[in-house]
Amino acid sequence: MESSGTAAAIRAEEGNLRYEYFFPMNDQETLLLIDSWRDQSAIDSHHASVMMETIAALREKYDLLMKVERYVSDEQPTDEAFIRK
Repeated sequence: MESSGTAAAIRAEEGNLRYEYFFPMNDQETLLLIDSWRDQSAIDSHHASVMMETIAALREKYDLLMKVERYVSDEQPTDEAFIRK
């Protein structure tokens, strides 16, 4: 994704706020992708883009399985006292 320029192309899409990969130190078989979008419309546009064909082909080529979890920003964090900024 990185070396092919695919990740950079996704980052350049309208409405993309973040697209980053992370690897757990104790699990070489797992990859965490954090992607953040301006709104649902931006996500829908991304899912309808040609870029998704590229991603689907890579998933097929490398037999990648996925688990998706959606998180929303907490507009009124109640745990502010525990966050060091």
